This record gives sequence, C-alpha cells and structure tokens, in this order.
Amino acid sequence: KETGQGSVVESSVPTNKTCPAGWSEFSCSCYLLSESSGSWHSARKHCTDQGADLVVIDSPEEQKRTWVGLNDIEQEGTWKWVDGTPLTLYWASHQPDNKLPAENCGHIRYQGTSWNDQSCEDSFQWVCEKVL
Repeated sequence: KETGQGSVVESSVPTNKTCPAGWSEFSCSCYLLSESSGSWHSARKHCTDQGADLVVIDSPEEQKRTWVGLNDIEQEGTWKWVDGTPLTLYWASHQPDNKLPAENCGHIRYQGTSWNDQSCEDSFQWVCEKVL
C-alpha cells in the first residue's frame, strides 16, 4: 500500500488463516478435543458456541474415541452428518443396532474405523471441527 509520500506500508491484515489458540490444524480444518465429557447435544452446543461443529469424519486420521457429528435423531435408521454431507460408513460389526434406550448418536468406540450408535445422553469426550 502506498502512502502519500511514495513509501510502501505493509498491510497489518494477515493473509493466511490460522487456527485459534489451543486448536490443532490438519488439512484445511482446525480441531479441538474436549477436556471434559458430556452428552452428544451438550457437545454439539459447545462446538457451535465456538463457531464450529462436531467433527465430520472424511479421513481415517480424524478418528478418536469421541462423539462425532453423526445422528439419526430425525428418522431412525437414516444416519446423517451435522453439515449434511453424504454418509460414509465405518460402522463396527453389527452396528448400528439401536439397543434400548434408543441409540441415535454416533461415536467412535475404538481408534480406527469402529463406529457405534449410542444413547445421545451418555457421556463422552468430543472433537469440534472448524474449517479454515
């Protein structure tokens, strides 16, 4: 940017987006692993309050034993991501099984590709995802 006297002044506006303090960057997103555990609904609220949402898994590297942004709350058996992206399946053997009480929220049971449906009121850590 030129000043009236012919000198150049650097812009103070950063050109690269970065993750907030305490968040980790991977690919084009920022991630925050919760320090506490809670229900799926409280986990989602925590994420959305920070301008993020529960993680949408689209690579094996994103998986930890946490709540993920996957549910069939609106219609039993129709699983969808919180951001509306198409569902890719990594269900554990014999899952989802919707045992009582109703299991309508998705979590990762073991690191890797082992998803399970679980009661949304159970308590797990979660991962928030914010796209850069």
